[in-house]
Amino acid sequence: MSLRTSRPARAGQYLALLCYLVFLAFPFLWLISTAFKPAPELGSLHPTWIPDSPTLENFRQAFDEQPLLRAAGNSLTVALSAALIAVVIATPMAYVMARQRGRLATAATGWVVVSQAFPFVLVIIPLFLVLKNLHLINSLFGLIMVYVVWSLPFALWMLVGYVRAVPAELEEAAAVDGAGRLRTLVSVTVPLLAPGIVATAMFAFITAWNEFFFALVLLKSPEKQTLPVILTHFLGAEGVADLGPLAAAAFLATIPSLAIFAIIQRRITGGMLAGAVKT
Repeated sequence: MSLRTSRPARAGQYLALLCYLVFLAFPFLWLISTAFKPAPELGSLHPTWIPDSPTLENFRQAFDEQPLLRAAGNSLTVALSAALIAVVIATPMAYVMARQRGRLATAATGWVVVSQAFPFVLVIIPLFLVLKNLHLINSLFGLIMVYVVWSLPFALWMLVGYVRAVPAELEEAAAVDGAGRLRTLVSVTVPLLAPGIVATAMFAFITAWNEFFFALVLLKSPEKQTLPVILTHFLGAEGVADLGPLAAAAFLATIPSLAIFAIIQRRITGGMLAGAVKT
């Protein structure tokens, strides 16, 4: 009886998962289809999934109209730097928050939660004024610092769970052998946190790679603009999109994040499971 009951339930779960995957994949698949369609098919009243006459003309136009390679280089520099700095700062902070119990750890945890509730619009004016006084407006370094600060609470929240999953007995054994706190963190804890650090860095990278609002406000020079900002240049003055080149450029913009996810997928999955053990 239980077997008969479990089979329909399992089939329902698989069906729900399939529907969810289709829901997630539909925009990306339609984007790919649009990127390879010629102009007459883009204006057709009866769109099709598979282009009747696939073409690379949209990609050629995208590269001719906008400096996609330069913008991609800016985005890659900003995203990699922000992810690396955020992880380097967050790892020792997460270690202290996970191992130390008291008002300071509680206050830090509260800051992590509250900071995620602030909308971009609320902080952009004071942030702009601070960066202006520091002469970091229209600077990739200034944008990197903004992304580090913005992604740091989430990185801390993730890494605290990973640190708590590391047995404290290992650190106690290292202390008995004469290792200090820093040596224990570097030689014992960090190697065990590798999956979690990779997962955290990946999410910080994706956040910086896709971010648009801060980059639009803080970067004025065309040669310093990131890829999400450049993509808006395919919209005309009246909001009419150059759909083919826009779809081609947007498809190219998704490739780096997809490639990184494919390369380190196992580490990300392992890190997420490890961090969920004692969160």
